[in-house]
Amino acid sequence: MTDALHILLVEDQAMNRDMLTRRFERHGYTVSLALNGAEAVVMAQAVMPDVIVMDMSLPVMDGWSATQRLKAIPIVQDIPIIAVTAYAMTGDRERCFAVGCSEYEAKPIQFGRLVEKIERWGGVRRSHMHREHE
Repeated sequence: MTDALHILLVEDQAMNRDMLTRRFERHGYTVSLALNGAEAVVMAQAVMPDVIVMDMSLPVMDGWSATQRLKAIPIVQDIPIIAVTAYAMTGDRERCFAVGCSEYEAKPIQFGRLVEKIERWGGVRRSHMHREHE
């Protein structure tokens, strides 16, 4: 395992995807990409990221459904999912947690705060994985 956290970024909007990928890579993260929820379900199982950063408004399969699917698959159910969404209405945060997200970040994204969440949840996952392999 390398020291860099591995993020699966699930974002369909090219401008947001490119900007976040560049910023994550500059921060030292390894980034894999999925363009919709269905791809996220497949990619998560293929690359086993430390953290999934998931837009909730996606084509093919939205982030809500993808999160529920991921949480039902034993090999990936413990991967933390950070919901990144323009949904900032009352109840949307609770809905993210109800489907299985570990964190919620409303758009426009405050990158520093998002990185804090990635570091916290990526560290939790790595320490959990380390304990399982001892």
